[in-house]
Amino acid sequence: MERKDLKHLIDVAAGREEADLVIKNAKVVDVYNGQVIEGDIAVVDGLIAGVGDYSAGNELDAEGQYATPGFIDSHIHIESSYVSPEELGRLVVPHGTTTIIADPHEIANVCGLKGLDYMIDASKETALDVQMMLPSCVPATPFEHAGCTIDAEAMKAPIKREEVLGLGEFMNFPGVINGFDDVLDKLIVAKNAGKPIDGHSPGVSGNALNAYASAQIKTDHECSTVEEMYDRIARGMYVLLRQGSACHDLKELLKGVTPTNSKRCLFCADDCQPKTILSIGHLDNHLRICVEEKIDPIMAIQMATLNAAECFGLKDRGAIAPGLKADIVLVDNLTDFTVQKVWVDGEMVADKGDYLPEIKRHDIASTKGSFKVKDFSVEKLKLVIQSEKAHVINILPGGVVTSKEVVEIARNSDNEFVYNKEQDVVKVAVVERHQNTGNVAVALLQGYGIKQGAIALSVAHDSHNIIVVGVNDKDMAFAVESLISQDGGIVLVNDGQVLESMPMPIAGLMSDQSGEWVDARLTAIHEKAHDVLSVSPDVEPVMTLCFMSLAVIPEIKLTDMGLFDVTKFDFISIEA
Repeated sequence: MERKDLKHLIDVAAGREEADLVIKNAKVVDVYNGQVIEGDIAVVDGLIAGVGDYSAGNELDAEGQYATPGFIDSHIHIESSYVSPEELGRLVVPHGTTTIIADPHEIANVCGLKGLDYMIDASKETALDVQMMLPSCVPATPFEHAGCTIDAEAMKAPIKREEVLGLGEFMNFPGVINGFDDVLDKLIVAKNAGKPIDGHSPGVSGNALNAYASAQIKTDHECSTVEEMYDRIARGMYVLLRQGSACHDLKELLKGVTPTNSKRCLFCADDCQPKTILSIGHLDNHLRICVEEKIDPIMAIQMATLNAAECFGLKDRGAIAPGLKADIVLVDNLTDFTVQKVWVDGEMVADKGDYLPEIKRHDIASTKGSFKVKDFSVEKLKLVIQSEKAHVINILPGGVVTSKEVVEIARNSDNEFVYNKEQDVVKVAVVERHQNTGNVAVALLQGYGIKQGAIALSVAHDSHNIIVVGVNDKDMAFAVESLISQDGGIVLVNDGQVLESMPMPIAGLMSDQSGEWVDARLTAIHEKAHDVLSVSPDVEPVMTLCFMSLAVIPEIKLTDMGLFDVTKFDFISIEA
């Protein structure tokens, strides 16, 4: 800011000069005192000059509606929305979200730092302020093949970039707790740059949690119980209350939010598909849930705004106060939180659900061509088991956590697993797609419910190899081959025919189409998955499947290298 700009701001704040915009007759939510105040909001040069008695040639009558700071999503993976950064901005800004803390961990595992560059450049084409984190775990673990490796040395340059807010969620919590050299080197890179470190510590407690928190990892979004939340807050961490498309922890964690500890609580969506945003909203829905659960609405707004800004050192936002960014949301009331208008940097960017800026798309050429699959064939899907009892990945309802179960299975004369339609146990396979290793790992999945055909995805957290589930090898192989030919995404097949598909040419992770198009495709995919392939009605067929290879979420998962017990942090045999 130059001297003349600062003087103009001060003169407008003092009432000596006219503002660019004055929002009149608003009930302003004061997140510092936790109250509602009356006053006009004066805006100049994209900043808030003050709340008081102001006038200007450009005035907007808020008609008694409530003015809140712009909402901040404290942790989200844009890639998991299946749309590009520009498109996600178009979807969430009309719901009052003006800033997101984005971890491009998914695309970095496919494309490396080239993927980070794409996400930063594409994010410049939206009104949404995308604060980008540098992915910390590429690959997420040494137990799978990813598209790239970003070690501490490779982090030194990008962590210093102005567009990089901090270090993304540190999922290798065993590496932190045990003080592995390569892990410590990454943490030191962020510390030396003076940037925050995002956390991920599911199920960690006691001295192990002390060890994790001692590294000054600031946050955790993996809490599912109040006890876990209290444990982290007591250690100086912020807890991100998650409500996305797959994980719904908000209501449970709100039971532990009090006026005393609420300052350490933030909101996040983590993974949020267009269907969720288009049907129930984004952080505005978090606020509605808070009120339903008897949380004071202003406390809820603090969690959506000021707390997040303070946690991540965003000193220029989080409140409606002099000198801060003019990120302002008008809502009809503090119960429904129906967003009427949204301003970012003093410019109106949404009006009654409509996104106002021109839609621009960044070139996706740098992210295409992300499939390098060696010698795949139907023969690689055979599963030989030297026992009548096998370990299976059992899907637990309502989230991405699985349990390790032992079941009796049918085999043929060659000891190959044989699908039994009376038993909800089917093959699941992960096909390596980055390094031409030729790896294909096969295991068993319980609780998915599929009774016909196969489903294949190129979205398989965290390394995003191909994951496929089905009742017969022929359909599974056809699904994999169809997926590769369409440049990734989602494919449903039955009897050698494609039932539904959604190409995702941006690294095999994101569509280059609109959120409404993605929603329509996903709706058709879900319908066919449930109605034709008989996937369990209690299972979200796509997002559930894409987490079955995530080797940092308990209890048992499958990577391209084999069946992995997350609690032991080691591979196990399929024989039980």
